[in-house]
Amino acid sequence: MKLLSFLREGRTGFGAVVAGGVVDLTGFGGARSLKEALAAGLLGKMAQEIDGRGPGLSMSDITFLPVIPDAGKILCIGLNYLKHKQETGRPDVEHPTVFTRYADSQVGHLQPLVKPAVSERFDYEGEMAVIIGRPGRNIPEERALEHVAGYACYNDGSVRDWQRHTMQFTPGKTFPGTGAFGPWMVTADEVGDYRNLPIQTRLNGQVMQDATLSDLLFPLERLIAYCSTFTPLAPGDVIVSGTPGGVGDKRNPPVYMVPGDRVEVEIGMLGTLVNPVVAEGGL
Repeated sequence: MKLLSFLREGRTGFGAVVAGGVVDLTGFGGARSLKEALAAGLLGKMAQEIDGRGPGLSMSDITFLPVIPDAGKILCIGLNYLKHKQETGRPDVEHPTVFTRYADSQVGHLQPLVKPAVSERFDYEGEMAVIIGRPGRNIPEERALEHVAGYACYNDGSVRDWQRHTMQFTPGKTFPGTGAFGPWMVTADEVGDYRNLPIQTRLNGQVMQDATLSDLLFPLERLIAYCSTFTPLAPGDVIVSGTPGGVGDKRNPPVYMVPGDRVEVEIGMLGTLVNPVVAEGGL
């Protein structure tokens, strides 16, 4: 099942992607958002609800929102592919590198990523997002994937100069409109073994990053267990699992996103997240 969040006629909602469009599930089981639906444990019931149903909305009827627009926590993992760690010159570490991103820094599929006016070093980072479906604390690795509702494409757009003001990444990772999340979430039961998924980032059609999820240094099971130790994980929380090598900042010469660019993050059966790039104030 593919689930998304959307805006239509000034109203936010959520639904399921079916052949030809979207089944609007807003209000199903009393849930007003996809996050509320996950918290209420409605995934199975929603699958039954849409079985055999045609779309009530076409894709042109909606504006894509981030898959979980109101995530309580967005935990991003840095340096989690070997080639990316090598290109940054960072040493081996025993534990995942974790930083946070704010929910209001994200945009949905086909919505513009915004290059901040204060920087000329706006970089792409194609990643896979993990959406939590069951709450948990101190989750053991062997049970970790039981807490996953689904997976989605993510672009953790990075404002590199602000990222490096100090040792803390956050200022360069959460400017408004710099992260993209979508187009939808594919439920874990359909994905199977995430390690088989390819991930690719393209800038204006040119392949910039190309890897598979099997290349993760810290697998999802480890990330979920680690993060759930220092903070409780709740339905709708998101773990963004890291980016492969090939980021623009480490190319010679560097390549950064500029207004007029088009960036795509494609992850196998999860689909392709597409965003144009605009200048701040140029929306």
